[in-house]
Amino acid sequence: MNISKKATYAALFLVWTVLAAGAQSRITKEEYIDRYKSIAVEHMERYGIPASITMAQGLLESDAGNSLLSRNSNNHFGIKCKRGWTGAKVYHDDDAKGECFRSYPSVEASYRDHAEFLDTQPRYDSLFAYGPADYKNWARGLKAAGYATAPDYAQRLVRIIEEYQLYLLDRPDGSRLYASRHASHADPACRFDDESSMTHTAVPAAALIDPDHYRVTINAHDGYDVYETNGVHYILAKEHDTFEAIGRSFRISARNLRKFNELKKGVQPVAGEPVFIARKKRRWEGDAATHTARQGETAYTVGQTYGIRTRSIEKLNRLAAGSAIAPGEQIRIR
Repeated sequence: MNISKKATYAALFLVWTVLAAGAQSRITKEEYIDRYKSIAVEHMERYGIPASITMAQGLLESDAGNSLLSRNSNNHFGIKCKRGWTGAKVYHDDDAKGECFRSYPSVEASYRDHAEFLDTQPRYDSLFAYGPADYKNWARGLKAAGYATAPDYAQRLVRIIEEYQLYLLDRPDGSRLYASRHASHADPACRFDDESSMTHTAVPAAALIDPDHYRVTINAHDGYDVYETNGVHYILAKEHDTFEAIGRSFRISARNLRKFNELKKGVQPVAGEPVFIARKKRRWEGDAATHTARQGETAYTVGQTYGIRTRSIEKLNRLAAGSAIAPGEQIRIR
């Protein structure tokens, strides 16, 4: 009887010790970010996936590296085996019992496979039309493409990104920005400067688009360079391009493309002209307040240059629809 009690107490003590050790070794979200953010930034520069999205998915899918799946198989993104997977496998209960998940020799290998998975799977192609700083559309796009079954998956990612200020990693020199923002000894004055810059949600002040040199390449997709002006993405039409062909590449209907570019049914793009793949805005968000009209410009062409809707240009300048603009005239853009 005494031996049995001793054995029981010893077993309980062993269990408690293991649990306590597990609790002590649990990784905090801050530690997880510090440990893997450089990989996320590297993959952003190579693949165009926002570092904030990579980090938020890693935090969410792996419980900051504390889940059984991530501990046992280094799988930090919940990627299942799928057809064609020839690597190591583990079986884990998820949406169903005993589902097959990919297993990796290291966490770094998991991060690399995550980037290649998004880069090579056709259902995620449309996400690469968004810039690395557009984490909200990336989050929505991942959910829409079926990355996860949780109905609030996009909201969860955005909440993590904003709570831990992961959007800083998406900026130029993001690792340094994030580190300086989260350093415990940060100078309060520097912290205030960082906070005030956050009111510019599109780009930092130093990187604002020059209206006369507005073309900024942010990505490439299906043979097209993707540009951004005024926070709106566009491409340049190629020879013999059609809205139907462009729409297939970017998974946007030709009808919507014409709507975004304010063109009538049946009209096709002209080689070299901008084709917006998202709706233009009502105002210019850069520093310039006016545009000096050139020979032959109209409210429409000014709007296409700045990513502003034609009707907004007309309203701002009290122009009648279709009216001519004299060369040298100052046209308000915000």
